[in-house]
Amino acid sequence: MIAIVDYMAGNLTSVRLAFERIGVPASVARTPGDILKADRVVFPGVGSAGAAMRTLARLGLADALREAAGRKTPFLGICLGAQIIFERSEEDGGTPGLGLVRGSVCRFRPCSPGDKVPQMGWNSVISARPHPLFNGIESGSEFYFVHSYYPAPSDPADVL
Repeated sequence: MIAIVDYMAGNLTSVRLAFERIGVPASVARTPGDILKADRVVFPGVGSAGAAMRTLARLGLADALREAAGRKTPFLGICLGAQIIFERSEEDGGTPGLGLVRGSVCRFRPCSPGDKVPQMGWNSVISARPHPLFNGIESGSEFYFVHSYYPAPSDPADVL
């Protein structure tokens, strides 16, 4: 079963409905036990890194997420979930993350006066290597982005 982590941080229903639409069973995980019995973990979220980490700790979910990742349970972070799986985020003056991926999440800095943060719009995504996440999606396909931060993994093998 796919567990969608509920830590009161946003787009949970849209993720659950997306799985439902394609006929893939998924359940909402609200306890450490729900996470630990899952075959796969989806970690969505909207909000700030600092508040999310405090909530994960308060609910006892941070350690369960680390344990699931340590067991090599397949894991997908979306939005804020992707941000806090790293060791650190620049958000909120510097926030320690879960440490599942070595590296940091950094704030975009405008390169020229016309550049805007958050970065919003369609961008081509070129995969660095084959990965099941991109099965059926051509390299160079466009995805819509709304983000102020970008991941900077320490290990190039963590780049898809």
